[in-house]
Amino acid sequence: MARYTILIMENLLPTLLPIMREVLFLTWEVVKTWWWLVFPFLFYDRARYLWFWWRQERWGATQPMMMLEVRFPREVLKPMKAMENVFSGFWQMHDPPNDRERWFMGQYQLNFSLEIVSTEGKVHFYMRLPRKNRSLFEAAIYSQYAEAEVTEVEDYTKQVPRDIPNKDWNVWGTNYVLEKPDVYPIKTYLQFFEENPDTEEEKRIDPLALLTEGLSQLGPGEHMWVQLILVPVLPEEEHYVERGQKIVDKLVRRQEKVNPSVTGDIKDAGSILLTGKTPGAGAEEPRELIPPEMKLTPGERDIVTAIDQKISKYQFKTVIRFAYVAKRENWFGAARAIPMSFFSQLSTVNLNNLRPFRPTLTKVYTIFTWFLDKRRLYVRQRRLFRYYISRLAPMFPDMVPGRFIMNTEELATIFHLPSEMVVSASGLSRVESKKGQAPSEIPRE
Repeated sequence: MARYTILIMENLLPTLLPIMREVLFLTWEVVKTWWWLVFPFLFYDRARYLWFWWRQERWGATQPMMMLEVRFPREVLKPMKAMENVFSGFWQMHDPPNDRERWFMGQYQLNFSLEIVSTEGKVHFYMRLPRKNRSLFEAAIYSQYAEAEVTEVEDYTKQVPRDIPNKDWNVWGTNYVLEKPDVYPIKTYLQFFEENPDTEEEKRIDPLALLTEGLSQLGPGEHMWVQLILVPVLPEEEHYVERGQKIVDKLVRRQEKVNPSVTGDIKDAGSILLTGKTPGAGAEEPRELIPPEMKLTPGERDIVTAIDQKISKYQFKTVIRFAYVAKRENWFGAARAIPMSFFSQLSTVNLNNLRPFRPTLTKVYTIFTWFLDKRRLYVRQRRLFRYYISRLAPMFPDMVPGRFIMNTEELATIFHLPSEMVVSASGLSRVESKKGQAPSEIPRE
């Protein structure tokens, strides 16, 4: 057998060697000429990212932004319910670009930010928004708060140096994330009170009181900033309703709908021809006397109701962060607990809760690389401060940590115009007197 193999190889090698030589030569020529074609496939994701970043940076630079301060009246009967309607008005700025505008012009859905700020104990409510949307935002506010004042102001972050932290200033802060999937709601204002239909005023504990009272206690050289960056979205953009419905179906133990397939039809036809019986004939499906919805525990029923209510309202893609900025001689470390206490009261065990996002927390946890702790802490502080003052929008998930969806009810709980009857913080900026409309007969230019 071995002798025959050797004879065959001796006869075939003279023929195969030229063929193999030609194949190798052609392969080398193809590789030498077209080797660069591999790179677009290897670096497609990175090149796509850089392309969008370049185009969106160019287009975003042409969109002027402005800062508005909102001063509210002393008496607000239903601040949170009214603010929920205001957020519904804010959502109308939703205007996503089409594919051509997105890929070639760099357009994206514009965002806006809502900010609660304490400047040495003086509490202010700010909005940073595209200038072209000013009339939309003012109309939404005045429709619910007719006596409020909305004025354009300078960016308050310019009151501190731009290179914080430095030898004179320090900063502490973090981004927030949700503990569970964002279809689970946080504790909203509806859980803080029971509305009495016999009275006009809402009898409640305002969750914002804890934050505003703490912010009004800051002293000279101290600044506390709370920021919400919001982008209006449709349910299909984030598959939001679909994700929420899957969780609801799982909780109520609903069976998934099975789409009939061609393979199944062929199997059924074959079974009828061979056995003469219809598949499943003679087998009765078990019937439950009590539907799955009736077997839910009270806690499960509350979760299902809360998810259904959350996915039924307008949604915003949200980034929440806060920063405590102060001079080193005025630094009071315990002040950082003010916003953390505020967000903790919005948490529930069975639904959802806001917690600090550890990678953004300006505190370093290391064991073996302790000699790099000081440098790592500085990098985190610089990144947090830079993201805050630039209002970095959630265009790129990798650049903006802690993105999640919140609806108008949740946002109204966090940011609303509190009444003096409930929140009596002395540092709050309010409208001192009511203003009437000008007579219609006054000539106008």
